[in-house]
Amino acid sequence: MTSLVEALGFSPDDSLLIVTCDDLGVSFASNSGVYSALREGMAKDAGLVVPGPWAREAAARYRGEDVGVHLTLNAEYDLYRWGPITHCPSLLDGDGGFPRTVEDFWDHADTDEVRRECRAQVERAIYWGFDISHLSCHLGALESRPEFFDVALELAVEFALPLRLPEASSERQVGFPFRALAAEEGVISPDYLVRVGRSRSTRAVLESLLTDLRPGVTEIVLRPAADSAELRAVVPDWAERVADHKLSMKDGSLRALTALDGVHLIGYRELRELQRR
Repeated sequence: MTSLVEALGFSPDDSLLIVTCDDLGVSFASNSGVYSALREGMAKDAGLVVPGPWAREAAARYRGEDVGVHLTLNAEYDLYRWGPITHCPSLLDGDGGFPRTVEDFWDHADTDEVRRECRAQVERAIYWGFDISHLSCHLGALESRPEFFDVALELAVEFALPLRLPEASSERQVGFPFRALAAEEGVISPDYLVRVGRSRSTRAVLESLLTDLRPGVTEIVLRPAADSAELRAVVPDWAERVADHKLSMKDGSLRALTALDGVHLIGYRELRELQRR
């Protein structure tokens, strides 16, 4: 079979990188960090949290960058809350916002309300003027349950958009073949997904990729934000987000990664156009 790399017009031994910035719209600091990473740094894509408190401000700053919709059904912070943009009681916790944990979402969410809310998020981003490049799922809330995964897949098919998915090696742990199901519907996803977290810093991840980068399409997900009093007050992992911003702008390890032979930076729009062809 033709690999994704070859379908995109590259050699089968090439490594294509998509550097994505999640959480656009969550805070003013995130908006500033993401847009500077896209316009002046190494990032090629962003994921918009449509229900985020600062999503409308993010829309006002939009200049045609490669931005997807980060389907959001959780609000994970204790002191910083947001909720659905539709009337969906099963998607609310006792605070009146989205559930804080994925497990709480799984336990109480009604599938029809999930479908209605996710569709509204995509449609609102289009209404705001975004040329949506892809879909992704906040905290992975939709990928690990078949009934919720179907919602994301339906939207990816209807709007002809690539869908970020975990690697195929995760299918056994999750318990159903989500990548195979997406492929059957003609929905494209990067081959490999590299997320950063508290257990492993972004710098450590990038440095390991300098020697371990595999042929194929790899997405690296950052969460850059500009340092500010607002960010420090509401986001517990603010230091990691500030570090991601610095890495996305000038870090030697990211630039060194993209300078390797056979490594090319691309965006989700290339995947979108391939899917639509």
